[in-house]
Amino acid sequence: MEKDQKTQINVQNLRFFNETTQLSKELVEEGLVFLIDKPINWTSFDVVNKLRYALRLKFGIKKLKVGHAGTLDPLATGLIIVCCGRYTKIIDQLLNENKVYTAEIKLGATTATYDAESEELNIKSTDLMDQGQIQAVIEQYKGPIQQIPPIYSAIKMNGTSAYELARKGKDVVMKPRSVEIFDLSIVNYENPFLEISTHVSKGTYIRSLAHDIGSSLGVGAYLSKLRRESIGALLMSQGLQLERVLSLING
Repeated sequence: MEKDQKTQINVQNLRFFNETTQLSKELVEEGLVFLIDKPINWTSFDVVNKLRYALRLKFGIKKLKVGHAGTLDPLATGLIIVCCGRYTKIIDQLLNENKVYTAEIKLGATTATYDAESEELNIKSTDLMDQGQIQAVIEQYKGPIQQIPPIYSAIKMNGTSAYELARKGKDVVMKPRSVEIFDLSIVNYENPFLEISTHVSKGTYIRSLAHDIGSSLGVGAYLSKLRRESIGALLMSQGLQLERVLSLING
């Protein structure tokens, strides 16, 4: 898989937390990058808050800047980049990086949230669906595309998150945005579950991609599982489980 080198941040001079890092108050305040494998049912802010609390408590720091570079939905797992101290200044650069995901899509139903957070609707049979049909549809989504984000998203609408408006029953109309699918391939298909791997630009919603694929197939679909494998040059294989990171900080 080729990655767009132009979008990747130079990570050679960054300090990354790992199993052998000797933490100190000075190091934490100067800046450090944590590559975390986000657990399912945790929000990105949960991870940030847990790390901030642990670092502040460990070193007696009253005020410590901690932030993440790219939100993952609660039901998603995988790589989340957390920066502390002066490294929070590079978060905007990291947000522009391309990302790689593996995802499971369930065909034959839709949901209001485009994922497994809400109940299935519009249930249809997928018995006649074959991988050849799916492959032909998938090819249509490679390259630059116009994508409409889910109404249940953190995108701001006049200062309020779209998902907040949607949950209040407000009429939410999302505008299409330009994104790019650099690579999209089938990993496995066992009706009705389709597993894909995809390399995408900043701002791409895999939930919308799943929904759109289902719409093009005529049977509907929603995102049933999602895992982020990489952000730019940074890989999930380089990261640590959150529990392990907290254990090393507190140990």
